[in-house]
Amino acid sequence: MNIAYWIVAGLLALFYCYAGTLKVTRSRDRLRPMMAWVDRIPLPAVRALGTVEILGAIGLVLPPLTGVAPSLATAAAVGFVLLQTGAIAVHLTGADRRIALNVGLTATAAVTVWLAAGV
Repeated sequence: MNIAYWIVAGLLALFYCYAGTLKVTRSRDRLRPMMAWVDRIPLPAVRALGTVEILGAIGLVLPPLTGVAPSLATAAAVGFVLLQTGAIAVHLTGADRRIALNVGLTATAAVTVWLAAGV
């Protein structure tokens, strides 16, 4: 189960680190082709969301790796489940109704919650 956690959590952390970095560093115009919802959210909120994603990615990896407060990995994974639940709501209330990636990320984060309980 430990190997499964590291594979799933590592992939999830890579995705969120990449997506969060884009939200923190790119302009609204450069984000728009990938994320149609950025026009409906204030830019500081997009930046804050990116920061939360980066911190969550760190939370998936660093606590179990160091052995310091490993329960934070479970909290980070639960946070990603909640984040994607909110993302699905944002997509469904706007013109962009593509939620397949969000559903996949929600399921992956839920599996990570389950695996983190065993780490």
